[in-house]
Amino acid sequence: MKTLLAAYSGVQKGTGSSILSALLELPSAPWLSKSKLVKHLQVISVLQFILTFLALGIASTVLLVYLFCTDCWVIAALYTAWLIFDWNTPKQGGRRSTWVRNWTVWTYFRDYFPIRLIKTHNLLPSRNYIFGYHPHGIFCFGAFCNFSTEATGFSKKFPGIRPSLATLAGNFRLPLLRDYMMFGGICPVNRNSIDYLLSRNGTGNAVVIVVGGAAESLDCAPGLNSVTLKNRKGFVKLALQKGADLVPVYSFGENEVYKQVMFAEGSWWRHVQRRLQKLLGFAPCLFHGCGFFSSESWGMVPYCKPINTIVGEPITVPKVEDPTPDMIDMYHTMYINSLSTLFDKYKTCFGLKETDYLLIR
Repeated sequence: MKTLLAAYSGVQKGTGSSILSALLELPSAPWLSKSKLVKHLQVISVLQFILTFLALGIASTVLLVYLFCTDCWVIAALYTAWLIFDWNTPKQGGRRSTWVRNWTVWTYFRDYFPIRLIKTHNLLPSRNYIFGYHPHGIFCFGAFCNFSTEATGFSKKFPGIRPSLATLAGNFRLPLLRDYMMFGGICPVNRNSIDYLLSRNGTGNAVVIVVGGAAESLDCAPGLNSVTLKNRKGFVKLALQKGADLVPVYSFGENEVYKQVMFAEGSWWRHVQRRLQKLLGFAPCLFHGCGFFSSESWGMVPYCKPINTIVGEPITVPKVEDPTPDMIDMYHTMYINSLSTLFDKYKTCFGLKETDYLLIR
């Protein structure tokens, strides 16, 4: 009991890691070794991330509506008033929290797979950047862990650079979820938000865009190395207009953590997926991982597969307020070539064959 009280006291003081330390000091049981305890904490940390993004926004909205029908309506009214007042904050740099980005839970999240961030070149704090992240995967585990937390040491590896992971703008209309995401430095993937970060927030900003988006998640499965990029040129045009350097980023292993039911192009089911993707903004993938207690069963827990994120060499981009289509095409081609070179250089380091290649869709 004293040990648990010490852990609670540590959390109150902000130490965070005291919970694990206290639990590890408890008398060991044959069915719960220290290694199993750590593994369960890692699984819980991953599940909380998944459930947060799948359910927190909807659950908070339902709760807010329910509170209006109870004696606690004042609380709901005050939060709604705050929500209206704070509505544009996500578009204006958000509300980043160093404390949240350094939560101990993210180290367990990192170690579950594990996830690594690999630096290949220095980035200048005097410049702004657009990172193109590939591939999307199902939940973008690598993108979140590397750029929305400090679990892999982004700030130490790239001093003076502030990463902002861009995601669906609709997420920022949901109570509590919007605040949770802003604390991690996540921003809406829309013109106003990215314009603010790249032109009115000084230098040293790195906007991370998952270029393939929801469409790419329909093509992710173990063994597939493909990215949706051939007709994605908006991020290149934006980079030219803001004079932000382009940085290709590839995560080896992002597609390995879930198995997905793949429907053939042209089939009725694939047509339904495409239609729902356009309506909802995200792709309704049919996927599975493993169970909470066993890797042999099916469940929502991703498989333990290493995710290695390589940050490539920046492509210097001039500032051109009205770039021509030819100029956009030229830098788009340069970006594709740079991403392919990055993939080819590191693929054998992470279990791929020399004959494997990156498919650009």
